Amino acid sequence: MAITSERLKQTFSEGGAQEIYQEVKANGDFLGFARRYVFDSDYRVARSALWGLTKAKDEELSELQVILNELTDQAMQTENSSVRRLTLNIIERLKMDEDDLRTDFLDFCFEHMVSIEEFPGIQTHCMKLAYRMCSFYPELMDELKRTLEAIEIDYYKPAVKSLRKRILSGKYK
Repeated sequence: MAITSERLKQTFSEGGAQEIYQEVKANGDFLGFARRYVFDSDYRVARSALWGLTKAKDEELSELQVILNELTDQAMQTENSSVRRLTLNIIERLKMDEDDLRTDFLDFCFEHMVSIEEFPGIQTHCMKLAYRMCSFYPELMDELKRTLEAIEIDYYKPAVKSLRKRILSGKYK
């Protein structure tokens, strides 16, 4: 069955996401698929496309490196938490060099990693991405650690607490 917007609107299961991934893999066009569906204005289409892409190997996702800025914009601008989380998952798996550092995205990650209203999956992705961006500059890493030390950790879920502890103890990557 061909991948269409209508089909993506109906993809609500892990199995469906796996099927999408397998079809994109068979076509060998991760970038074309992403450009066509990941930025769709219908969040159901974008969510399902992203979900399928999260099943890909990192080498397969490397095709998406050329749209890193567009993915970053989407993560910051979308109102849909599922689309945001899945987009952050993809960004996290892409290569990030010092030249890729965007202060607006770093600010976004700092804001969302400490927001107690945010979902834990988004908090942890933002924390990991902030860590990666800050690793290029010692002064930014110091700011990240001060921020993590200052949060009232009792309000956070175990995944966030664990990641925070690993970063502060130097045991993360």
